[in-house]
Amino acid sequence: MRSFSRLYATLDETTSTLAKRAALAQYFRTASPADAAWAVQLLRGGKLPRLMGAAALRELASEVTGFPSWLVAESHAQVGDLAECLTLLVESVAETHDADVDEVPLSQWIERIRAMTSADDEVRRVWLADAWRRLPQAERFVLNKLLTGALRVGVSARMVALALADASGVAVERITRRLGGKWLPGAEAFMALISTLEDSGEDSAATPYPFYLASPLEGDPATLGDAEDWLAEWKWDGIRAQLLRRGGRSLIWSRGGEDLEGRFPEIEAAAMSLPDNCVLDGEILAWSESMPLPFIRLQPRINRLKPGANLVTSTPTRLLAYDLLEGGGRDLRQHSLSERRAALENMIASIPGNAAIGLSEQVRFRNWAELGAHRSLARERNVEGLMIKRLDSVYRDGRKRGDWWKWKVEPLTIDAVLIYAQSGHGRRAGLHTDYTFALWQGDGLVPFAKAYSGLTDAELLELDRWIRTHTIERFGPVRSVQPSLVFELAFEAVQLSKRHRSGVAVRFPRILRWRRDKNPQEADSLDNLRTLAGLAVGD
Repeated sequence: MRSFSRLYATLDETTSTLAKRAALAQYFRTASPADAAWAVQLLRGGKLPRLMGAAALRELASEVTGFPSWLVAESHAQVGDLAECLTLLVESVAETHDADVDEVPLSQWIERIRAMTSADDEVRRVWLADAWRRLPQAERFVLNKLLTGALRVGVSARMVALALADASGVAVERITRRLGGKWLPGAEAFMALISTLEDSGEDSAATPYPFYLASPLEGDPATLGDAEDWLAEWKWDGIRAQLLRRGGRSLIWSRGGEDLEGRFPEIEAAAMSLPDNCVLDGEILAWSESMPLPFIRLQPRINRLKPGANLVTSTPTRLLAYDLLEGGGRDLRQHSLSERRAALENMIASIPGNAAIGLSEQVRFRNWAELGAHRSLARERNVEGLMIKRLDSVYRDGRKRGDWWKWKVEPLTIDAVLIYAQSGHGRRAGLHTDYTFALWQGDGLVPFAKAYSGLTDAELLELDRWIRTHTIERFGPVRSVQPSLVFELAFEAVQLSKRHRSGVAVRFPRILRWRRDKNPQEADSLDNLRTLAGLAVGD
């Protein structure tokens, strides 16, 4: 654990991408395969089973330290990060450590944590209290991070893959593909991950390809050159996924590396009409007749591992394919998009038109002005905008700028009043950076959205000071503040929702700007929001 805690501290202390990558590569070169495997898993976003909830951890900290529970809760509210708060509190009863304190590897700590998941509550409490007392502060902090599931340290899955490539000499594309699918941490798995040997067919049969990601186009598309060199299609608002048809099986993987087997049975059934040994890249959407449904309709399907017949019937889904990565067992990614698209069209033509797999529609245009006119109709079609792809582009790994662009419609905006604030986490711990906003309904303000991003560092500090001096009430870590500040919020879409007090749910809300020129009476109403979204007032 000591070497991993040093790595974590190094990653946490720098914002340099190159420094983080170098630290990771050095760790992977020197750590044991078992420890390195778990580092890969954790730094890519993997989490361990939760032994205790936040309240139980605070209660145990109160018991171990003798501090009253209200003081522990108040400390958590002030520090923001629970793992850091627990580490600092328990320091008062921690043992003194010599430099040669016994080192327990990270992988063994993981085994102990996993073993504790099946122990009764009292055994877990005794075990954790003992670990808190015996571990040095840096390692205790990492243990608490593992227990709270908050190991965020500014490292992406892509950076981990690049560092592994640096450490092993294996191409990053091969590393990325091996990490796709159901990669499980372990010493043997890590050695296979960095092996210079070619993968067997069995190893790769259930593994998706790394996804190619588009970059946002924020200027005039005319800067891309001749329009005839590009293909355009709608930017769908669904789940990016790859459909693998190999060895007589149909597998679906999300862009986040999640196995979606069983969640979309109608798509898996339609895949039986595809030829074996092919891989399609596309978007899973909630679908009705010839139109996509809003993303909020798709969410119940995402959350159900095995959807019932009623849900499948009430919310049908469809995979719209826009790329063919493999055909006849051949990797087609280095072929041009125009070639891959032609092969995809031929393949999809063999599937019945009413099946749950279809072809993503091309948007025909002769010049950039004509394409802009199509983009203006995006909201009417329940799409986010347009995708623009160079016809001669190969299918690359990750976000490589130049060949694939997403030209999204301008966000919807509304002016709202800040009514609640809460401390953030990680680097924002101790600052109030989690905000709840409200709109007018009659003479009262009704909360409708939370937002976490959009302000500069200077604005965050200024707003934090204001929140502390304008608090009306406190509910644990949440502060109710004087409703006097107005902010312009941006969001992608809004839908009716019975789960929200406001009756509406907005998609991807974020702060666009602080409206210092407006007083709260000038903020918008819920009726304004409904009108903006094309909803009838009172629906």
